Amino acid sequence: MANILLLPFGSAGDVFPFIWLGRQLLARGHRVTMITAGLFEEHARRAGLDFGAWGKADEFEAMVRDPRIWKPGRGTKFVFDLAVGAVEPHLAAIESRGKPDMILAPGTAFAGRLARQKHGTPLITVHLQPAVFLSAHETPLLHPAMKQLRALPVWFKKALFSLPNPVDLFALPKIRPICAKHGVKPPRSLWREWWDSPDGVLALFPAWFAAPQPDWPKNLLQWTFPLEDLAKEQPLSPALQAFLAAGEPPIVFTPGSANVQAARFFDVAAKAVAKAGCRAVFVTREPRQVPASLPPQIHVEEYAPFSTLLRHTAVLVHHGGIGTMSQAFAAGVPQLIMHMAHDQPDNADRVERLGAGIGLGVRHFNPERVARELSRLLQDRLIRDAAARCAALLDPKPDNNALMQWIERRVRN
Repeated sequence: MANILLLPFGSAGDVFPFIWLGRQLLARGHRVTMITAGLFEEHARRAGLDFGAWGKADEFEAMVRDPRIWKPGRGTKFVFDLAVGAVEPHLAAIESRGKPDMILAPGTAFAGRLARQKHGTPLITVHLQPAVFLSAHETPLLHPAMKQLRALPVWFKKALFSLPNPVDLFALPKIRPICAKHGVKPPRSLWREWWDSPDGVLALFPAWFAAPQPDWPKNLLQWTFPLEDLAKEQPLSPALQAFLAAGEPPIVFTPGSANVQAARFFDVAAKAVAKAGCRAVFVTREPRQVPASLPPQIHVEEYAPFSTLLRHTAVLVHHGGIGTMSQAFAAGVPQLIMHMAHDQPDNADRVERLGAGIGLGVRHFNPERVARELSRLLQDRLIRDAAARCAALLDPKPDNNALMQWIERRVRN
């Protein structure tokens, strides 16, 4: 039995895949501890994981309530500032757990790599979305303006990507003194030396969604979407079940679990639903964001596992988070994505290229456009067939024993 630490960093879409990994490792007899924001303690413990919180209880809330997080460019800097600020409390939580045999963490959990360099703990970097691989061959769409960059020759993009990048510009100057404090030689580049662990890199998305590229890490295992949404522990509420049974399949709207600044999103959604004449479910952990006095054809729910809800859904309208998007794929549901920042534009672009949905920037997300696109998604047989093909590609699921054996071969002897 190995002592394994999971270090997710971010919102529910970043944490739930690690809960899925934890369930698989527990089933193999390992001791598994998740170290992340205290907001997710109940979720982790209900899945059977030990839990350790890093930092103060209100730090995650402060993060998601800062409007900078959803701004292209500025949001990236904000996330890296938060990631650097988490290094010391993250490392303290790791060291309080004795001598772990393995750490699994995303690239932004810099404390995981610091622990590897300081204590020799094997580290597997877990990437949840293809946007984190800045390939010169299939370049991710991190900003709509990057569409022009894709058309440039590979040699030019390689030269461009060799220049200073956001990870090094925003995070490296603050990581260097932390390394010195702990007796660790700092990297010359976080991006080139620390982003992907030499012990192993795990990509939790399938090749049909993002094919491996020649400049991806050589020690990489590509798997499939985890599709973890806590459905085992949390069924649909009775009120939601009654709403679903009372009429035609609704449109589901969600801005993402971390988005507590979605008043405009729900205002547009309510007006678009009225124009389209359909039923809808609004999913938000902060119901105060939805307009007051909604009509009876709109139901509001604080949380619902999408693996269950989307089986009764006509279309999913969301922010482009990888976890939400993958649940729509699994359900074979067409998607309308209002992408804002981070990996969202790239995810939306891939959905469009698969023919399974439509992406809109924030400026184009208005009642008239949304109502028009909803009508198209409800009626266009090509889009609905493409969504069904994506669902078929996720079934049958791969044998997770092969994934677990790959991880176990990297555990400290």
